Amino acid sequence: MTRPRKTSPIYVTRPQLPPLEELIPYLENIWDSKILTNSGPFHKQLELSLRDYLGVKHLSLCTNGTLGLVIALKALGIKGEVITTPYSFVGTAHSLLWNGIRPVFVDIDPVTLNLNPDKIEAAVTSQTSAIMPVHCYGQPCDVERIQKVADKHGLKVIYDAAHAFGVRGSGGSILHFGDLSVLSFHATKVYNTFEGGAIVSQTAEMKEKIDDLKNFGFHDEVTVEGIGLNGKMSEVHAAVGLLQLQYIDIAIEKRKRIAELYQRELNDVCGLRFLDQLDSIQYNHAYFPVFINEQLYGKPRDEVYGELKKHGIYCRRYFYPLITHFSAYKDHLPTEEHSMPVAEQTSNEVICLPIYPDLEHRNVETIVNLLKTM
Repeated sequence: MTRPRKTSPIYVTRPQLPPLEELIPYLENIWDSKILTNSGPFHKQLELSLRDYLGVKHLSLCTNGTLGLVIALKALGIKGEVITTPYSFVGTAHSLLWNGIRPVFVDIDPVTLNLNPDKIEAAVTSQTSAIMPVHCYGQPCDVERIQKVADKHGLKVIYDAAHAFGVRGSGGSILHFGDLSVLSFHATKVYNTFEGGAIVSQTAEMKEKIDDLKNFGFHDEVTVEGIGLNGKMSEVHAAVGLLQLQYIDIAIEKRKRIAELYQRELNDVCGLRFLDQLDSIQYNHAYFPVFINEQLYGKPRDEVYGELKKHGIYCRRYFYPLITHFSAYKDHLPTEEHSMPVAEQTSNEVICLPIYPDLEHRNVETIVNLLKTM
C-alpha cells in the first residue's frame, strides 16, 4: 500500500537563513573577542556595509523596527498629533502611543495603498507635528507630494520603511526622503538579522543623537543628554546581517521570479486584482498581495483564505483588521468627515500569497491552480 506523500505547510513567508558553516567563524570571533554588544566590530562593519549598499548617508542599527520608530520620534522631538495610515502593522501606530502622541488616521490611495496625500492636509490641526507614512509592501509613497504638505505646514516626516529594504526609484533609494526612515530586519523581512532594524538619517548630527538615544541617552561615559532606552543591536545579530547581505541580491531576484510567475498565471482570473508596478521603480517583492472582489470572483476573501489553509497554504490577510478596529484604538477612531472607505475595502479584500526565495515553483503552481479552480 502506497502512503500519500506528506507535504510541508506553505507559509506566506519564511526567514532567509545564512549558511550555518559560514556563520560559525563569525560566532567564534565574537566568543574570542568577548565583545557581545555595545557597538562592537561587527556592528560597526554592518552599519558601514548597509550604508553603502542602500546608498544612504547615515544609518544607525537598532534592536528592531518598532523601537526604531520610537527612537526616531523622540529624536525629532515629535509631540501632539501625527498623521498616519490605518493600513499597516500595528507597530506603526504603537510607536506613537508609546511616545504619548495621538495618531490621526486618514485614508489610503486606491492605487498604491499608501497614505493618500489628498487626505493629509485636511487632517492637519494646530496640534499636528509630523506625518508618518508607510511604504506599504515596499511600494514607494508619493514622497514629493507628502513633502510639499509637510513643508507648507512645518511638519516633520518619518517614513515607516519596514517593507522597503533596497527599493529604489529613478533618483536612488527611497530612504533619502523625509527627515528619517526606519527599516525592519525582522526574520520575515526581505533582509533580516533575525531581529533588528535601522534608522536612516540625513545628517551626522542626527545620527549622533539617535546613537545616544538607543544607548540610554549616554553621549559619553559620564554624560547623559537625553532620556534614551536600550535599543542596541548585538554582535550576533550584526554578524547574521553581514552574512545575509552577501546573498540579498540573489534573494530579491528569486522573489521577483516568483512574483512574475504569480502575476502571469493569475492575471486573467476574473475578480483578482494586483498592485500596479512602475518600470522606474526597483522593487524588492517583499509581499505578493492579491485583492479579491467577491462579486466577480464568486467567493469572499475569508472563504478563499480558509480553503487555502485546508490545503496547508497559510496566507496572511495583511492588513486585516485595520489598526483602527483594534480595541486598543477605540479612542482614536476617525470622524465621519475623515472616513476611510478605501482602507476598509482593501482590508476586507486583501490576501498575501506565499513568497520567499526558496519557495518552489511547483508549490506556486499548486497555489495558482487552487485559486483558478475554487
